[in-house]
Amino acid sequence: MEQVTTIGLDIAKLIFQAHGVSAGGAVLIRRRVRRSDLIRFFSSLPRCLIGIEACPGAHHWARVLGGLGHDVRLMPAAYVKPYVKRQKNDMTDAEAICEAVTRPTMRFVPVKSTAQQSVLNLHRSRDLLIRQRTCLINALRGHLAEFGIVVAQGAAGRTLLMSLVEDEEFDVIPPEARIALTALVEQIRSLEAAAGDLETVIKAWHRANERSRRLASIPGIGPLTASALAATIDDASLFRSGRHLAAWLVFTATSWLALPPTLTDRNSQYQTRENS
Repeated sequence: MEQVTTIGLDIAKLIFQAHGVSAGGAVLIRRRVRRSDLIRFFSSLPRCLIGIEACPGAHHWARVLGGLGHDVRLMPAAYVKPYVKRQKNDMTDAEAICEAVTRPTMRFVPVKSTAQQSVLNLHRSRDLLIRQRTCLINALRGHLAEFGIVVAQGAAGRTLLMSLVEDEEFDVIPPEARIALTALVEQIRSLEAAAGDLETVIKAWHRANERSRRLASIPGIGPLTASALAATIDDASLFRSGRHLAAWLVFTATSWLALPPTLTDRNSQYQTRENS
C-alpha cells in the first residue's frame, strides 16, 4: 500500500485543506480538516514533507507539526501562485502547495521561534501606536488651524499645541472645542507612554541579545533596527550577499511576511540614531 510522502496544507481560521501524494505522485489525501482535528490528523500519519504558504499563523503550525516529527517547510505565497493550475480555491491551493514544496529550486522561509515572533510583535505594536499617534496629531493640527492656530512641525510644535489646548486661560479655543481637543491630547499622551514602554522592552531585549548588540556596532544602526534584524533573520548565511538580503527585505515588506517598519522605512536610520 502506498504511503503519503508529501502534503500541501492550505491553512485557515477554522477549516484547513490537505492534499497528500505518494512518492510516485499518486493523490492519496484530498480532504478538509477542522482546526480542532488538525493535530490528531497529522499525528496519525507517518513522517512526511509538509508545505505551507508563509502567512499569519504559518510559523505556529510549522512549529506544532514539526514537533510531531514532520519536515515542515514554509514558502512565500508569490512562489506558490504559478503552480495553481485552475480556478483558485482551497483545494487547488493545497494541490499547488504540495507540488511547489517538492521543486528543487524552491526557496523556503525559515521557521521563526516564539521568541523571535515576540520581539517582532513588539516592533509592530510600537509602530501601530506611533501611527495612531500621528493620526491624532494631524487631527489636532487640523482642528486648531480652524481657529487660526498654526505652529511649526516637529516635537516642539506638537508640545506647544497640546499645552495650548490644556491652558484654560488661552481663550482663542472655544469651550466646546476644547473639550473635544482635550480628549485628543489625552489619547496622544497615552499612546506616547505605551509606545515608550514597548521601546523600553525592545531595548532591554537588544542589550541581552549578542547578535543584536553586534549589529548595533555597525555605524548608522541603533537598537531598534538591530533588534528587528536579529529577530527577523535567524541565519544570515542563507543570503549570498548583502544585495540578496536587501532584495529579500524589499520583497517581504510587500508580502504576507511584512517586516517591522523599522527595517523598511526610508527614514529609519535617522530615527534609530535619535533613539540611540
